[in-house]
Amino acid sequence: MKLPTYLRALVVIFLLTLPFVNPWLHGDGVGYYAYVRSLLVQHNMSFEVDKLHTSWPFENLPSEEEGEVQTPYTPTGHLPNRYSVGPSMLWAPFLTPVHVVMVTLRKAGVNVRADGFSLPYLLTMALATALYGFVGLAFSFRLASFYVREQWAFLATLGIWFATSLPVYMYFNPSYSHAHSVFVVALFLWYWNRTRPERTLAQWAVLGLLSGLMLDVYYPNIAVLLVPLVESLRRYWLEWRTPGHNWKALRRLFAANLLYAGLTLVAFLPTLITRQIIYGHPWESGYAGVGLALGDLPALWEPLFSSNHGLLSWTPIVIPALVGLAFLRKYDSELATCSLAAFAAFYGIVEFHPDWHGLSSFGNRFFISLTPFFILGLAVTLQEAAHLFKRRKTAVASAALVVGALIVWNLAFIFQWGNGFIPHEGPISWKQMAYNQVQVVPRSLGSKLKSYFQNRAKMMQRITCEDIQRERGESIQPCEQ
Repeated sequence: MKLPTYLRALVVIFLLTLPFVNPWLHGDGVGYYAYVRSLLVQHNMSFEVDKLHTSWPFENLPSEEEGEVQTPYTPTGHLPNRYSVGPSMLWAPFLTPVHVVMVTLRKAGVNVRADGFSLPYLLTMALATALYGFVGLAFSFRLASFYVREQWAFLATLGIWFATSLPVYMYFNPSYSHAHSVFVVALFLWYWNRTRPERTLAQWAVLGLLSGLMLDVYYPNIAVLLVPLVESLRRYWLEWRTPGHNWKALRRLFAANLLYAGLTLVAFLPTLITRQIIYGHPWESGYAGVGLALGDLPALWEPLFSSNHGLLSWTPIVIPALVGLAFLRKYDSELATCSLAAFAAFYGIVEFHPDWHGLSSFGNRFFISLTPFFILGLAVTLQEAAHLFKRRKTAVASAALVVGALIVWNLAFIFQWGNGFIPHEGPISWKQMAYNQVQVVPRSLGSKLKSYFQNRAKMMQRITCEDIQRERGESIQPCEQ
């Protein structure tokens, strides 16, 4: 089967970016990866080895009672791991054959490490993450192409791909869950849209399984479940308003919703099982303190505009993407309503989170899950803006120029963040950032890229060392490489 021209172009671009894949475990990613590593190698969920070999994201923390130190173990005798199991589920099909090969080689007398931490494992993990992220982009492109010309969907896909936070978590920090989340949300949204309006029971079943997988991968994706909810509520209302209330259609939809909800729960069982094993209760998330304490207020506008990783201030290409979701009403009012509802709900989850800024984050990484919505919205905006031009070629050239400029700006911004020219955590100085963009980045780009490709391990060791100092509240000291 021959791929469409623009999709082939996306594949070529993806292949060209693969040298930037970084086989590295870091921060939260250690917790996400620990499930598949411990199950493959140890056949259990004991994470002591992960704690010894990595910068395990859980240390002994002072409790609220007179600074006492909490026990590092849960009531079931496990090290706590609050991170979702979904990414490990998606890595498993790639890592399992690698582990089989490594064990076979070791039994044959070859000196290899079949421990889950050696390069074959980490490189496979990183490449799989990049692949999932790209497949999610491809599904997003296909969804947008259903509503706009392919050229606008293509430009929108490139723009959101390279002018948001996604590259950091698709290539540089591949052990995080965000690229996987792009994949499952895109697949879910594409399938939901493809099966409208006459969805069969079998298709509702598939949609339920995809919904559960979305939650396995990233808990805030529960906001995306508003899409089928809003759709169903609208259908109930329409069928109720028909003469005689169309009871047959109402019963059929209710049965479909029950099946959908049941299979969503079935697909969410891996998460519930891991919570039971680790914490002794299937509904224990491990995220103590998430939500509002008495007297606290949500971060109303900071997740969008703050210099501390605001979504729109750090990645401004999202602005026309959100505008496009409003314009989407001209094309598909139901999809527009569902999309805006999902964004509003997702935003509500983030603003009530005590770490709404994502701590050590490029931009507001939480919103990466909404990449498919952003691609759709940006594609609609580009097509609507094209009406301002008399000639299509001029419109395409202008759009490509604007999107290209935003990509270059964002990649330079990522370069600053990755090399410590701006703080990884906390607010940044926009004045310093702008100066670095035009003065520091061009001067240091060549040497830093050379170091990334030739001495990447030492660079990662330095970043890990500095992050550990930062987490302990210590002043940043030079780390030996």
